Order: sequence, then C-alpha cells, then structure tokens
Amino acid sequence: MNKPASNSSVKMRFALMWLFSVGLANAETIRLSEPVTEDVHSETFGIPLDTSVHNATLAQLAQTPADYVQSRFLLRVPIAKVCQKKGCFFIASDGEHRMRVAFNDYSFFIPTDSSGKTVTLNGELVRVERSAEKAAHFSQDLQSAERALQSGVTYEINAFSVRVPKG
Repeated sequence: MNKPASNSSVKMRFALMWLFSVGLANAETIRLSEPVTEDVHSETFGIPLDTSVHNATLAQLAQTPADYVQSRFLLRVPIAKVCQKKGCFFIASDGEHRMRVAFNDYSFFIPTDSSGKTVTLNGELVRVERSAEKAAHFSQDLQSAERALQSGVTYEINAFSVRVPKG
C-alpha cells in the first residue's frame, strides 16, 4: 500500500523541479562569431562554403586518413557535441565513426546549441599528437568524456567553413 506523499516531500519535489526549470531557462547559447553568409535555412561560419571540392564521408576519413590529409573536402555530418565554453570545436559523429572538428587558426566559432544538427563543412584532415592534458581539457570543455578526444596520435578535421542549419 502506497503512503501519501508528505508535505515536505511534495515541497522538495517542487523545489527540485523549479531549480531544474530555472537552470534550463537560464542556459544561454554562446555565439562568439557572426555568420559570413546566411539564408532562411542556415548560417555559414568561417569563410563561404565551397561546394566545388570533392565530397567525403566521416567513414572515408576515418578508414583512409592518408587520402585526405591536407586535401580539402566537403563533408555533411551530424554534430554529437559542441564545446560549451566557446563553440570552438565539435565532435562529428556518423555511426561508429567520431572525430574532432576544430576551426582553422581558431578564427571562428559556432553556436554552442548546435549539437544534434547536421552541418556541411569544408575542411582538411590533419594528423595531431594529443597530450593527455589536452584531451582532458577538451573533455572538460565538452562537459563529458569523449572517445574521439583520447590522447596519442590521431586525426582531426581542420574546418575552414561550417554551414549550420537554423532552428
């Protein structure tokens, strides 16, 4: 037999729900860069998107990285997570493949609420050696542990342009 909730437990639940809703309401999207182009459906950050370069998939980049090192490509990929401090990098995820995407020379950022959106980008693959300290720093900026940010030699995308859908 269930006992009716005590007045104090009802108040506690209400307080927790209120704190949670206030936290969500106060969560603010950080936008440190203005788009270089925009239309009704999207905003492009960095430089204007070049659709004339060859298409690639995240699977191709992960499986044959040598074919894409310092060679520009066009990639359409979902965002798993975005840096919550500045929007200065994100984790691209497509099926079993995940890869960090940084922005050329730290010259632009994307909105921090871009997680879950499928973006189109111009980039090139770069080989990096990531220290344990740098991997920990990136994980902290994402506010989660992420296997695409492990230390050691890896590949990541250096993006020149990122088109983010609105909404």
